[in-house]
Amino acid sequence: MFDESFVRAARLQEYSAEERMADHAPAVRRRPPLHRGLTRQALILVLLIAVAFGTAIYMGVRHPYGSPETRRPVEPLRMTVIPLAPTGKVPGTADAEYLYAHSPAAQYEVGAEGIPLPASRSTAHFSDSEVVTALTTAKDYIVRSSLYPEVLTGRQVRPARSLLDADQLDQFDQSFDRPAGDGRHAPTGWLVRLDPSRAQLADDRIRVQGDLQASESDSGTLEVTADHTFVYALRPTGAAANAPVSLFTVRRELTFRFTRDDLRTHQVQLLASYVQAGPLACAEDSTSYFRPLLAGQTAHTGGPAGTDPYETDSPTALCGTLAAGAEPKV
Repeated sequence: MFDESFVRAARLQEYSAEERMADHAPAVRRRPPLHRGLTRQALILVLLIAVAFGTAIYMGVRHPYGSPETRRPVEPLRMTVIPLAPTGKVPGTADAEYLYAHSPAAQYEVGAEGIPLPASRSTAHFSDSEVVTALTTAKDYIVRSSLYPEVLTGRQVRPARSLLDADQLDQFDQSFDRPAGDGRHAPTGWLVRLDPSRAQLADDRIRVQGDLQASESDSGTLEVTADHTFVYALRPTGAAANAPVSLFTVRRELTFRFTRDDLRTHQVQLLASYVQAGPLACAEDSTSYFRPLLAGQTAHTGGPAGTDPYETDSPTALCGTLAAGAEPKV
């Protein structure tokens, strides 16, 4: 006897008696062939597609940005710090809000609100999210190095230092261990730092205005330029709460560089720092700290430190004049 599977697999099938009674009905009919599964060729094709897809995913995880790029050496920070000396007495009053309202900073935002992020767009080699990361990290450095009270008063440098690319840490540390006005190692080129023995914040609502811009410098590097003006209300250290207050203004133009590694670790390379600050006295050293002239004070006579044209490594000592229009009207 044949089992049921053998019968079902037969290519010919006999008609039933009722079907054979019809005129000209053949005795048997042909069954359509049974398809027991995919053919061998189809299985091989599916397997090849799966292998190719898996390989593509693996390579994408191992090398998400294509072939590895040679890391560009990190450049040392180049800095210029220019004191701005007033032409007369520094204006002041006991009310910081009054000073702000009668100064060019009247419409400035307070704190980090004055450092808005621009509308970001992807570049040829960087996604929108990567551009946002660069802008956000640059803003974070600016906030920490210009607005943190512990940084402003010289008590700490870590908030700013922790955001620097590891290859710039030696230069940063040397700047604070052995400050020098050589265009490379001035603490005031890295951050805003007030002499704590001379001045203290009279109002922690620091006024800020400026902008950030991001651009692609090459296929592996983003650059962010920042230009911000910070206005601080100060009074003499240890003075009474009703002591006269004056305004101290710092303009910082910074250039940041970001490699893909920097974006991943949320760190910055600070390439250039151009700083103008006043009211300051040209004759005083602004390398380690800013030593602001306070309400009622005038700039000491004398110019900046001398420049030796015979010393090739000697930077030019610079000093400017603080425009009368930059001071509050009291």
